[in-house]
Amino acid sequence: MMNLHFKGLFFFTQKLLPVMANKGRIINISTGLARFSLPDKSAYASMKGAIEVLSRYLAKELGPRGISVNVVAPSAIETDFGGGIVRDNAHVNAHIAAQTALGRTGVPDDFGPLTAMLCMEMTRWVNAQRIEASGGMFLEGITFS
Repeated sequence: MMNLHFKGLFFFTQKLLPVMANKGRIINISTGLARFSLPDKSAYASMKGAIEVLSRYLAKELGPRGISVNVVAPSAIETDFGGGIVRDNAHVNAHIAAQTALGRTGVPDDFGPLTAMLCMEMTRWVNAQRIEASGGMFLEGITFS
């Protein structure tokens, strides 16, 4: 898991930087699991947490070149990830939807446009940020009856 989710990104970035144009954009992918904790996800979430820390450091180190580095952190998205469990298991999908302020699980089109927007000139001042695309998953608050 470390090789795939952290070391791969680290060494890929290291190889990319000498050929990357100044004023470029790096957008790394994390997960909502770096903000909230669920059983049996500690190794995966830790790797994504490491990506978030690396991204902040890269933002600082690459700032003189005008390169911004941000993180997009989706929550449960209906894809093939995890064997498609969010997409294909109605019970899992309903459970996640019940924990989300917008009342549903995410779909790829909920997360892709945010990532694309971070590549645009209009977001040139956004740097060293973790932006969660979760529909408001696992928000804590007071419930009034």
